[in-house]
Amino acid sequence: MARLNGTDLTLAYDQRVIAAGLDVAIPDGSFTVIIGPNACGKSTLLRALARMMKPRSGAVHLDGSVITSLPSKEVARRLGLLPQTSIVPDGITVAGLVARGRYPHQRLMRQWSPADEAAVATAMAATDVAELADRIVDELSGGQRQRVWLAMALAQETPILLLDEPTTFLDISHQIEVLDLCADLHEQGRTMVAVLHDLNQACRYATHLIVMCGGRIVAEGDPAAIVTPELVAEVFALSCEIIADPQTGTPLIVPAARRSPARLP
Repeated sequence: MARLNGTDLTLAYDQRVIAAGLDVAIPDGSFTVIIGPNACGKSTLLRALARMMKPRSGAVHLDGSVITSLPSKEVARRLGLLPQTSIVPDGITVAGLVARGRYPHQRLMRQWSPADEAAVATAMAATDVAELADRIVDELSGGQRQRVWLAMALAQETPILLLDEPTTFLDISHQIEVLDLCADLHEQGRTMVAVLHDLNQACRYATHLIVMCGGRIVAEGDPAAIVTPELVAEVFALSCEIIADPQTGTPLIVPAARRSPARLP
């Protein structure tokens, strides 16, 4: 059984049901991307997997235990989360924010240690923010801030890392920068789960793709095996052609062009 999975999940906000009857298993060691149109339930599913919301019915399991039954610090030692929006404490430095990732490892009789120091340094080096250590986080660019939040999540030293729309509000170069970093972390052995909006980016980076529509999982698997013009039309209402990405060989969705306007003689 996958370390992180959900069975027969019904997810709702008050009386509004977002998804019902969901079964999902995150393959160990995968870079799983959840994709789908707006309001399809993908971020809600990630929140349930991260224990940020309790399913109305069904259960999320982490290492065989119902995740809501585990102590918060225990979950935080196994599963890290980069939320869609994060509030930066006023005046905090990059080093100070990354250090907060070590909170799950702190105990009454075990405060800051050389192991914590090493974990923070390693996380900052991996995300290329070490030279920003003394900078105030609010003064950084969007791409830099996102790398700092990733560093904080890495400092937790969890084997599973969840990211909710990590490229939102970033320009294309910073989007690729963040996704390349996520791919590096995956190759180093972490199980990565990300919600993305861009289907081409999802196909390029995912080893396992979960496609959602209307609160349902309509397809999942290797992007090359499941992404077809028919699937794109069903989920995104988009007519397209699919070709091989010239850089990676992964599926590349090319939307159908609008008819050329009539030209005057």
